[in-house]
Parts: sequence; C-alpha cells; structure tokens
Amino acid sequence: MKKLVIVGRPNTGKSTLFNGLTNSRDALVHDRPGVTRDVISGQIPNKPWVVFDTAGLENTKTDIARNSTNMAIQTIQSADAILFVVDGRTGLNQMDLEWAKKVHQKTKAPVLLLANKTESAKRLADINDFYKLGFGTPVLVSAEHKRGFDEIFDFIDKLSENETVIETDTKQIKIAILGQPNVGKSTFVNHVLGEQRQIVMDEPGITRDTVKIPTHFYGRDIVLMDTAGLRRKAGITDDIETLSALKSLDAIDKANIIILIVDATKNIENQSLSIASKIYDAGKILCVALNKWDLVPQAEREEKLLKLKHQFSNSFHQIVKPLILAISAQTGTGIKNLFKRIYEQWDLSNIDAPTSLINRIVEKLVSDKQPPMSRLKRPMKIKFAHQTGHHPVKITINVGGASDIPESYTRYLSKGLATALKMEHLPFVIEYKKSDNPFEQKDL
Repeated sequence: MKKLVIVGRPNTGKSTLFNGLTNSRDALVHDRPGVTRDVISGQIPNKPWVVFDTAGLENTKTDIARNSTNMAIQTIQSADAILFVVDGRTGLNQMDLEWAKKVHQKTKAPVLLLANKTESAKRLADINDFYKLGFGTPVLVSAEHKRGFDEIFDFIDKLSENETVIETDTKQIKIAILGQPNVGKSTFVNHVLGEQRQIVMDEPGITRDTVKIPTHFYGRDIVLMDTAGLRRKAGITDDIETLSALKSLDAIDKANIIILIVDATKNIENQSLSIASKIYDAGKILCVALNKWDLVPQAEREEKLLKLKHQFSNSFHQIVKPLILAISAQTGTGIKNLFKRIYEQWDLSNIDAPTSLINRIVEKLVSDKQPPMSRLKRPMKIKFAHQTGHHPVKITINVGGASDIPESYTRYLSKGLATALKMEHLPFVIEYKKSDNPFEQKDL
C-alpha cells in the first residue's frame, strides 16, 4: 500500500479532507486550530493508498505542538505522495511558505497543492500567490462538499498504475485501548508498535482522535485503536473533549476486543467500572490491564489483585470471571502474555459449541437445581438448547409451559454453561424461546 500524507498549517481543513477521502468520520473536526495532534490513518476505498492526516505544521515552542509537528515531519519523510493544503479564503501567508520549504527539504515525493474552502468565488483570495510555494498550479477543492476530489484521484491513480488494491482491514482483529486520562494508553500502544507513534506526556488529555494503527504483533495482524481518555461528564468542560469522548465510546462498537487500562497504583474508580459495563453490554471481549504494576509494592500485590478481581466480579452480571492482567506499559512486562490471552479469547468466541454438549450441560444444571414454579404455579419445562450467537456468546433455550423464568435462575444457567464451556471470560447471554407444541422438541 502506498502512503498519501496530508500536510499544511493549522485549520486549513486537513481533517475534513481526510474524512472525505476515507469515507469516514475518524478524524476529529473542529473550527479551533490545532485539534489534530497524533497522526491518524485510513484506507481510500478501492484505491491502493493509505492516507495519513497530520497535525497542523506550526512554529511553536510548546511541547505538545512541537511533538505533533515532529511526528508530521517524520510521516512526510516516508510518504509516497503529499497533499499540501492551503486556505483558499485567507490566501497565502508566511507559515505556508515556511512549511512548503520544509516539505521541499524533507521529501522528493510528488506534491499536489490543494486550495481548500473554495466553495464561493466571491470569497477567494488571490490564488496566483500560491504559485510561490513551488508546487505548481493549485487545485481548487472543497473538502466539506467533496468538490475537486476527481483531481486528487487522478493524481494518485497516475502514481499507482499496476498497483493491486489490498483490503487488509477485514481479517485484522480490531483492538481498542480505553481508559481514563493519563493511565498509559499511548505508552502501551508505542510499546506494541516498537516506535514512538503516539505522543506521550504526563499532561492528561493529549490524545484527542481515535487513532487506528494496523500492525503485526505476537503472530497476528491487528488494528490498534488508541482513544482519548474518558472522564466523568462533570469533569468535561470543553466541547473538543466531549467530541473526543464520543469517539472513544464509538470505538467500543467498532472494536472486536477492548483493553481497558487502569492505573494499578490507584483505586479503581466508578468511571472505569462504568466503561467496563458499556463494553460488556456491547457484547465485546474485555481485558482489564493493570498498568504500572511495577510501581506497586511487592507485599501489596496479591491482596490488591484479589480485591480488584472481587470488585469487578461483583459489578457485572454479563460475565462470570473478568480477565484482569498486570502489566507495565513502560517496561513491556506482561504485554505479550496479555495479547496471548486475548487472542485465545477471540478464537474461543468464534467457536460454535456442539449442540449435544450444550444440552448435556443444561440437563445436568437442571437436574442439580430445578427451575422454580412460575407466578401462576405452573411447572417450567426447559427443553432444547443451542448456540445462536458469538459476540456475545448467545445460547437460546426452548421452554415449555410457563416462561417467566426468574433472573436469578438465568444467571445460574449462564454461569454454569459459561464455566463448563470454558467461556468464563466472555460476555454470555441466555435467551428463551417459547415452545407451545410439546412434541416440537424433546424434553431434557
């Protein structure tokens, strides 16, 4: 796959252009300049190109902006083609000239100059000024309205003759990294990647976009999804943080597996339990990673781990046994074991349990503990059972007679089935189907 990198000064519409080219809403878009910090990527549909959205190139001394700019420059150096975006309304400015010079110095890749925000001819600046950038004739585009995209596609098509389109995303396991601010999510991602891909600072709230990074780790092709830190609603006062939080929660639906990172040196907050509940409700595999475990005193570790497992076990009905593992994102301790465990759970979650085995387990559970009488004092007859879903694992049980089976008995069956099938770490759901015909299914 070839790399197409979008660059330019802040607030020229690069993220809107990225979303338009990838047919997504992956890049956070806001009128405020400097919203994008990390490099995010996505594939252009039906094209052998991965497009990268970079932070606005700035001349600034702040740590965050300097790190963002350095990452953008590194991405430029590895590009196969560049889209240099300027603002067609405000016209050429000194920052455009400075960064055009930087692009000329850092890469020999072909560059297409895009004058964005050119919906109205009445509001255009002097387009001829953009020739001073040394990138040839500017192409007038509107990223917001997807105007001028044909010229962009013509540009990359000429550079990708004889290239084969490879859709890599379908077989990759999508793994979202969630947690509160400053618990070590980006440090974790960087360790897995083996490079400084995500900005890491002690200041919370550095990551804003959900950054999707395809990679190969511990024998599997995966897509890591680094998300913005989630805080309690009462602690969010900025609209950009609100948008970031919504994108983080949206990652739960798009991911196959979620790694919830918590700070092992602190007590588990209700916010982390709330995130875990959303993950289980979505039927997704969850692994709770106790980060900074190396900072927990040796004498306190066993008691702390037991307390955390007890806290999680008592908080959720959707799962029998939460998967909780200790790691250090800084040193890498425990990370390979974590991925080994979540890969095992992913493989297990895609298996169809034999119907005969499910029925034998249910028969044993019913024999050990008979269903209670219904409110109408009618006997409940549990009949045929089989697996009908995977994420979450879903077992459908046909019942005869009364069907108002108490929640407590459903939890008993769920725990028994999950344990017997060795699916204790997976979200597990039991649903009932009324069977009025006594000859339709054989009683257990």
